[in-house]
Amino acid sequence: MKKLETRQDIEDLVNRFYDKVQNDDTIGFFFNDVAKVDWAHHLPKMYSFWETLLFGQISYKGNPMAVHFPINAEVPMEKFHFEHWITLWTATVEENFSGEMAELAVYKAKNIANLMAHKMEIARKTR
Repeated sequence: MKKLETRQDIEDLVNRFYDKVQNDDTIGFFFNDVAKVDWAHHLPKMYSFWETLLFGQISYKGNPMAVHFPINAEVPMEKFHFEHWITLWTATVEENFSGEMAELAVYKAKNIANLMAHKMEIARKTR
């Protein structure tokens, strides 16, 4: 199993993950139908996001939380959606990579998913 150690590894991981997401019955509709994601624009942002989180290369600039609030306002993003997201992410990491950075990628994703689920729930309650 390969170690997660380069920008190219991140690109491979992110591409494989979002291939699953786009075809997923539980969360795919958020990306395909609600947000109508422009993948050519979104994927490079995600490469930079994960490169920044895992390798400390400050290549990502943005506010991922803010991007999700309008989607959540249109269609509620529930805790189970984020749990499913993390299940897909973890499976994709574990199918392709091993080692400390792979473990860190799963750990950070779990924290992100939990925080986002919490923030989206609060946003729905305060509308």
